[in-house]
Amino acid sequence: MLGSGPANESAGAAHKLWWLLALAAVAFAVLKPVAPDWLIRPPDWLVWPFADWINAVFSFMRDDLGLMHVTRAFADSVQWLLDVTANLLYGKRRWPRLEDPIPWTVIAATAFMVGYALRGWALGILSGGTFVWVALLGQWKWTMETLSVIIVAAPISVLFGLVLGVLAWRSRRFETVLNPLLNLTQSLPHFAYMIPVVVFIGVGPKAGAIVTIIFAMPPMIRMSLLGLKKVPPEIIESGQMCGATRWQLLRYARIPSARGDILVGVNQVIMQSLAMVVLASFIGMPGLGQKLLQLLQALKMGRSVEIGITIVLLAVVLDRCSKAWAERQPEHFEKGTPWHQRNKLLLVWGVLVIGLWTLAEFWPLAQEIKRTQAFTISKQLDVILDGFIRFVDPVTLAIRAFLIRDVLIPMRDAYLWLPFTAVLAFVAAVGWRIGGRRSALTVSAFVLFIAMSGWWDRAMITAYMVSFAVLLAALVGLPLGIWAAGNERRAKIGLLICDTAQTFPSFIYLIPVVMLFGVNDVAAIGAVVVFAMVPLARYTIEGLRGVPETLIEAADMSGANKRQTLWKVRLPMALPTMMVGINQSIMFSLFMVIIAAFIGTQDLGQEMQRALSSTDVGKGLVLGMCVAFMGLAADHLAMRWAADKRRALGID
Repeated sequence: MLGSGPANESAGAAHKLWWLLALAAVAFAVLKPVAPDWLIRPPDWLVWPFADWINAVFSFMRDDLGLMHVTRAFADSVQWLLDVTANLLYGKRRWPRLEDPIPWTVIAATAFMVGYALRGWALGILSGGTFVWVALLGQWKWTMETLSVIIVAAPISVLFGLVLGVLAWRSRRFETVLNPLLNLTQSLPHFAYMIPVVVFIGVGPKAGAIVTIIFAMPPMIRMSLLGLKKVPPEIIESGQMCGATRWQLLRYARIPSARGDILVGVNQVIMQSLAMVVLASFIGMPGLGQKLLQLLQALKMGRSVEIGITIVLLAVVLDRCSKAWAERQPEHFEKGTPWHQRNKLLLVWGVLVIGLWTLAEFWPLAQEIKRTQAFTISKQLDVILDGFIRFVDPVTLAIRAFLIRDVLIPMRDAYLWLPFTAVLAFVAAVGWRIGGRRSALTVSAFVLFIAMSGWWDRAMITAYMVSFAVLLAALVGLPLGIWAAGNERRAKIGLLICDTAQTFPSFIYLIPVVMLFGVNDVAAIGAVVVFAMVPLARYTIEGLRGVPETLIEAADMSGANKRQTLWKVRLPMALPTMMVGINQSIMFSLFMVIIAAFIGTQDLGQEMQRALSSTDVGKGLVLGMCVAFMGLAADHLAMRWAADKRRALGID
């Protein structure tokens, strides 16, 4: 006890400084009417020309260093690969110059065999049935345009990500440099990746492929690094005792042992690739995303729903197949087993391919179903949707009017009213309260950059939309998660729904809200709420399920009822895990707000789309960093709080 004096004094000083920062925030807000302008909005001397500097660097790299030639050479290589896949999948007349593309029946049968080989009949029927749906609805070419890019981009992302992951594992210094870059890149919105690519590459499929490669690479790097770090030392010692070289250890011991984590990285790469390829329609990428964009702009909801169903089915199939591959263990046969016994499914697939390809030669419908021959449900959907919209229109109009007039506009005005110094002091106070001086400096630096960027007001509009959307998502998602965690059956169904919903590209969430609310801020926030609700519900279920049974039994033995056990035991123990869900919800909301600028907002996303239209790299990257720093500030605070809470609960 005698030695606790200095520590108590230090804690007291820290507590006092936290209060001083909080009081400063209140003072800056209260004294706004009499405060000088430089305390209300960032003065001119504080706004630095980051965009001009970035543009100068890019111009130097492009023109003086000749990076344009390197990027164009790489783009030409990617274009050659795209020509190959495009010719094979939908008949683009380039090398290899096939008379006809692969018949849709062959691709559907191949998808069925892949699903069946990985996880049996259910996945096989889902995989094959998805491509049958695509063909019957006349969406074959658009789907193949999308897949032709994913088939090229995903393997390149996997290869580059694996190489960088190995380099980070080999060199601690390289890992130290790479980690903050990965944090930043995984916090940047999708559009921030597109602008530099358009400058160096142009628009079209190859630009879409290259931006997809860059966007999908970070999760592969992280999972490769994580997997290599988790390899048991006993495996390495065994290899060393056998005289294996460092390369042999890596090739035959470390990478096979890290197979599970590496394949999880492959799954994430595939899903990120689909998400970006759909959004790359903004830079001239043909396919499902471009068609959906056109239909949404024309408010053709029946056709939009058809395309949306296809994108959802494609996302589910790619996710389920890649996850099944990650979970499936290699099959080993006894030495001397005949080849045909080891490759039964391959032989069956070969027979199917030959039979269906031959059938396509004599029956044109087995080769291609043209748009004029395709089945469509868009008219029926339009009738149903029109009837539903007319039925709910009085309610949605009332909700829209109430939210815009009584909630959104006052909330936006309140955020814009706040002096930037008050926001800066408040954020520093929260950082100090949660993580001390280091956290206060970190989050203050993030907010200060936004002030110095010159986009303060747009950032505040983004902040108000995200905070309101996360609040609504929490009011719905947290109770749903608590209810679902009440028994094992509901929990499994809830997790299945959440896992499935997280596979959907974010663009899909715009369809129902545009249908209900039209093109306005309410629709944008509605899309954000639905998108952000998923991680909140998922991590609430996982957190409550992860509470040790011994603690629940102890509460029961002490006479606590279910409500008391929930509030006094289960929720406090689950809070650190739930905080991960809140953190992900904020990040998802930031991404979705930027995408939702497509349907009309006045935040950073709208400016980012303008930067994309004018190919202004500096402006686009500065806006992207503003979004990323908002997310990184929230991530730092949430993760620091969760880590401290885990330690306090003894579950670190």
